[in-house]
Amino acid sequence: MKVNLNPFLLGAGARPNFMKIAPIARAFHKRKILYHLLNTGQHHDPALSDIFLRELGLGRPDYDLGVGSGSHAQTTARVLERSEPILQKLKPRAVIVVGDVNSTLAVALAASKLHIPVVHVEAGLRSRDRSMPEETNRVLTDLISDLLLTPSADADANLYQEGISRTRVIRVGNVMIDSLVAALRRMTRMKNSARDDFFLMTFHRPSNVDSPQGLLHLVQFLSRAASLLPIQLPLHPRTWARLREFKLWNRVTAISNLHILNPMGYFDFVNAMRHARAVVTDSGGIQEETTYLGVPCLVMRTTTERPICMERGTSELMGEDFDRALQRLRKILKGDWKKSKPIRLWDGRTAERIVTALTQRF
Repeated sequence: MKVNLNPFLLGAGARPNFMKIAPIARAFHKRKILYHLLNTGQHHDPALSDIFLRELGLGRPDYDLGVGSGSHAQTTARVLERSEPILQKLKPRAVIVVGDVNSTLAVALAASKLHIPVVHVEAGLRSRDRSMPEETNRVLTDLISDLLLTPSADADANLYQEGISRTRVIRVGNVMIDSLVAALRRMTRMKNSARDDFFLMTFHRPSNVDSPQGLLHLVQFLSRAASLLPIQLPLHPRTWARLREFKLWNRVTAISNLHILNPMGYFDFVNAMRHARAVVTDSGGIQEETTYLGVPCLVMRTTTERPICMERGTSELMGEDFDRALQRLRKILKGDWKKSKPIRLWDGRTAERIVTALTQRF
């Protein structure tokens, strides 16, 4: 049998992807295994991508598709079209994709159609909410992947229930925790000017910001929560645009104790997260990071693809009930909140296990 010694290809395209790709790239480099990095450019705003690439040590990608923003169909189609000639030229040993954004599915699909092995890191996560495009991306990427690398036991169970062969599934742990552990080691001397005396909040999901009424509820919640403790709010470009569009910008900027910030770099955000009294978010990955850090996390969503962070971590689903979230913040300020329990393989060494799995399989 002819052995393929061509490089591996790491595909990424959005800010959360880079945190998962970086530890794998470092593990490849450590073992002197050739790899190339493909950035689809789905997050084309420098505040959302360039600073993360730089801080995580990924440097300039070998390939940058520059697909930019657009509808789900437009971004997926552009990635498919622009990645195909690169894959045909490179003929990688395998294509590794991470997470659940449009770029994840598109790169995986392009590789699969060219009969190039596909590896999905963070496979098996399920919210069972098909109204979220990320859920569609997760399910379809898993279906066409040759090797599914999972973060936790619930992800394994989801895949088995869907009829995926156990020979395609390996539990390796949570690679995002690798980036978090590395960041914590590097920032031991970093300080926060308002240590432990603020809430950290992030919002960008359509359910919270894409309707005038939903965004008004969010602004009202920010005003009430800021009366309890100062709030740091790194503002996602999507949320900024909706505040302007729905004529709520002046109202939100008038809130006392609300500090609206530009999108943070990775190290600044981790530093803020570890010092916050609580985090309120509609993000996915932040649920994992706060679980590891032991920081209370209120998730403003009706579903989550990370139930382990509810079961063993510090997260709690709030749905779209901002009144309930305000009650929970008062509870947290009284010291009444659950503690994290250790999760197997969330230990900062997931990337090593990933590269071992890759070299053994391919």
